[in-house]
Amino acid sequence: MRQRFAAFRRPDAWFPRRGTPRQTPGVRQLFPEPADPVEPLDVYRDLPVVAGRPAVRLNMIASVDGSTAVEGRSGGLGGPADRRVFAALRSLADVVLVAAGTVRAEHYGPAALPIAVVSGSLQLEWDSPFFTAADRRPLVVTHRRAPADEAMRASKVADVVVAGETRVDLVRAVELLGERGFRHVLAEGGPSLNGALAGAGVLDEVCLTVAPVLVSGEAKRIVAGPAVAPPPLLALRSACEEAGYLFLRYRLPQRPAAEPPG
Repeated sequence: MRQRFAAFRRPDAWFPRRGTPRQTPGVRQLFPEPADPVEPLDVYRDLPVVAGRPAVRLNMIASVDGSTAVEGRSGGLGGPADRRVFAALRSLADVVLVAAGTVRAEHYGPAALPIAVVSGSLQLEWDSPFFTAADRRPLVVTHRRAPADEAMRASKVADVVVAGETRVDLVRAVELLGERGFRHVLAEGGPSLNGALAGAGVLDEVCLTVAPVLVSGEAKRIVAGPAVAPPPLLALRSACEEAGYLFLRYRLPQRPAAEPPG
């Protein structure tokens, strides 16, 4: 057991006297190699790569007790360091994949990179700045049985990606994003989409910010839905800290994607 935790040991200089603040501001890396400070962009350049399809990296934030939102929004959990990590992750992605409910709850605005919104019902505000003022035309991922009138409205402000017959097939959706030249997909939730990605076998890395707050309440965990069986054992790739926030990055083992729904 002692050997197992040897990699987390740090030099004495990493343990200041009690009551003495750290002299170096910024994010510090705790694992795999101590570094203080460290640029988040350098930490997260270690991108997952998957043969045959784009790699999907998930970015989420949760409180110490596992809550993903404060008063319905994750923004209440974040801080300056989390925003820098968020920016670094987006800068390394080719496209963001996000559920329509998260777009609405978090009030997504125009972005500098393409954002693919997953929606089966297509109940979105097509005249919002997210669609009308975007630097890059958004994508809407839906299924063939989605409401035809809403699909027509969507096509005027976004590229419509049809993946699945009666519900969104995320395996096919990721494949279609790859056919558009996107190799690195950044998923941003919500928990139900995250659970569906994990269940479909197309989730490759989890980037989790642990916020130093207790929230309680009824908010979901970062992944929601049917249990993943068997639960995959994740490999810790990096651990960083700033101002009490922990930034953890776990790589999932590669496994065959789930069969598309019939």
